[in-house]
Amino acid sequence: MRELTSHKVNGLNVLKIVVLDEPGAGNACHHYHVEWNINGQVCDACDVRFQNGPIAENGVNGLSNEALLAIVLDRITSFQAGNYADEWNADAMDHIEQAMSALKTRTLNRIKRGVEGTNRV
Repeated sequence: MRELTSHKVNGLNVLKIVVLDEPGAGNACHHYHVEWNINGQVCDACDVRFQNGPIAENGVNGLSNEALLAIVLDRITSFQAGNYADEWNADAMDHIEQAMSALKTRTLNRIKRGVEGTNRV
């Protein structure tokens, strides 16, 4: 197990993210645990599981990167539509949209090459 700390900036430093599995095919991990502690007490926790293996071989068994980015984009878009609109949210939205576009282009390229849904590069 290893702990991620790149998210720690402010009061949400109480969020602890731990990677629960070893890298699999493609060198990526698939299972993360998030918990938050107040005064040393675990208040709540959730697990995030990403797709592990090609859908054609393993079925749908977790989130895609795109699904998680869509959630974050929706959240920041909502902030932008309300009292928390600012240039940093707009910049974050642009970058998330660019990331989603790049991942979509990658998938379309894999479909075109006939390797989507496999472990082939």
